[in-house]
Amino acid sequence: MHLLRTAGFAAASTVLAAAVVLGGTAAAQAAPTVYKNCTAVQKVYSGGIAKQSVTSNRVTTKSGKVENRALKGTVKKDDALYKANRGLDADGDGIACEKS
Repeated sequence: MHLLRTAGFAAASTVLAAAVVLGGTAAAQAAPTVYKNCTAVQKVYSGGIAKQSVTSNRVTTKSGKVENRALKGTVKKDDALYKANRGLDADGDGIACEKS
């Protein structure tokens, strides 16, 4: 009797652990949000969406000189989210909808 109870508990634990692992995997693979325009992005992330590797905002001045400026606002660094909204990166510097 004790052996059956122990075996049943072990089987239930295994099923529960498998469900937790599978459930965690599905949540981690959720598709990134695609925003309609920069106004929608800036309501959520005031500084825009950037690639993970971006450390500064590349800006071309009126005289044609390129400057690297500090990031402004709340910048979300996420490669998948940036890739989904790449069309909103007007200057191609790796930051979509940034504040200059």
